[in-house]
Amino acid sequence: MWRPVHAITSFAAGLVFGIGLIVSGMANPAKVLGFLDLAGAWDPSLALVMAGAVSVGALAFALAGKRTRTLLGAPMLLPSARAVDRRVVIGSLVFGLGWGLAGICPGPALVLAGLGSTKGFVFLAAMIAGNGVFELLEKNRGSRARLEPERA
Repeated sequence: MWRPVHAITSFAAGLVFGIGLIVSGMANPAKVLGFLDLAGAWDPSLALVMAGAVSVGALAFALAGKRTRTLLGAPMLLPSARAVDRRVVIGSLVFGLGWGLAGICPGPALVLAGLGSTKGFVFLAAMIAGNGVFELLEKNRGSRARLEPERA
């Protein structure tokens, strides 16, 4: 059941996340590219930001895994897949390639678009197009699976 408190807490969480991205420098593509440039003028400062984010995320997932409902009473919906398969590897490579080329990932892209940045809008358009291609491939994959006879 949707309640206004869900919208308010979602907005607050997104706002804190966005402010954190701006303050940490993660919404600055030049800073991110400096962090990713291990062979050049490497800027290790974002490693601390990432270590902090991974620590907080690991703690949150550990606590959430023990619950059946969120603090607001909604059902706890956590990912159940644990296998690292070809799709995960390919998706990770595509994500890393895009991040390395643009210095932007989805969260900072939303922040940049919200700030009126052309780079943010271009990245979001490319991300939406990529999602569309994925959906078409998945739909095609599902159609082929239904047409092929099962193999023993």
